[in-house]
Amino acid sequence: MDKLKRVLSGRDAEEPSGLDEVIDATSLGWGTRVKGFIACFAIGCLCSLLGSCLLWVPRKGLTLFAVFYTLGNIASIGSTLFLMGPMKQLKRMFEPTRLIATIVMLVSI
Repeated sequence: MDKLKRVLSGRDAEEPSGLDEVIDATSLGWGTRVKGFIACFAIGCLCSLLGSCLLWVPRKGLTLFAVFYTLGNIASIGSTLFLMGPMKQLKRMFEPTRLIATIVMLVSI
């Protein structure tokens, strides 16, 4: 079946490399990407909200707030990885026009 796909796509002369197989195996469909984004973003918002609520717990409130709020921010930022992909996200984050904002955000976390 794979040979038929290669012939029909015009790639019958070349053998697929290991990198091509990994890319094909790990790529997600658009629907899966949107579902992953929504789930990860919702978890991030929930963690941030939970951290804000736990701020008022006596003695351990600040520690719990810091942990949950940080996890929420990381999950929310990480949710965009589903839409763009990790490399494109990192390239865009470290563009010269966004570099200062990225550094401030990462240092703040």
